[in-house]
Amino acid sequence: MSTAKPNRTYYAPHGGHPDQKVMTTDRAMFTEAFAVIPKGVYRDIVTSRLPHWDNTRLWVLSRPLSGFAETFSQYIMEVSPGGGSERPESDPGAEGVLFVVEGEMALTISGEKHRMAPGGYAFIPPGSDWQLRNESDAAVRFHWIRKAYEKVDGIDVPEAFVVNENDIAPSVMPDCNEVWATTRFVDPEDMRHDMHVTIVTFQPGGVIPFDETHVMEHGLYVLEGKAVYHLNQQWVEVEAGDYMWLRAFCPQACYAGGPGPFRYLLYKDVNRHMALPYSKRG
Repeated sequence: MSTAKPNRTYYAPHGGHPDQKVMTTDRAMFTEAFAVIPKGVYRDIVTSRLPHWDNTRLWVLSRPLSGFAETFSQYIMEVSPGGGSERPESDPGAEGVLFVVEGEMALTISGEKHRMAPGGYAFIPPGSDWQLRNESDAAVRFHWIRKAYEKVDGIDVPEAFVVNENDIAPSVMPDCNEVWATTRFVDPEDMRHDMHVTIVTFQPGGVIPFDETHVMEHGLYVLEGKAVYHLNQQWVEVEAGDYMWLRAFCPQACYAGGPGPFRYLLYKDVNRHMALPYSKRG
């Protein structure tokens, strides 16, 4: 049996600015149930900066928004050579996932340095001592997903870890003729984790064969390929570099038409009670 690693690609934005001849109308969409941010939106004019980060800019793909999706934020970070941070996270209650789509970087957690390349995945628990530097001669681009960790009495906070997608065998979904698979970085039964960030892969012709309608919020960044997504009764065509932001209970399904695999990085909140509102009492 061959041990060759699959030839995976990861779309990474480079910014820039369109000239005056470009059509203004694009596929960007914001509704009461979902948002679609096409790759053509990642321009220089919409980048942000962060405190205590050097030679770094970012595109904010999602942020907690009242009445929409409220559990997470997601950035695409671009760190130039020599850039990075000794104080990257200002919120001690935030957990994070980093996923590299282009370039290389050095991530240090509790004094242990990890070299991360495309496909690299890191989970960083809340309150961690960590630093990040680009020690290469080219920019590194990676996703940073952040969530306020929900502690539960009697359950430990999960430890940090660093892996690479290419070293993990995808789990094939049942009854799908092996056209739908999920790469999982944590055990779904591990109750320490209150979010899952996975990679979903569809081979040409693969589908989600029903409209998923569930409580989990989603961020979906298309790493590779193209497909049509059914979002709250609308069909939307998406391709590598596009981002979909879904609030809870937004109906969702997809069809991957090819010609190659359709793959996306997926966030969802899991494994916790639903917070209940309580009236103030005198």
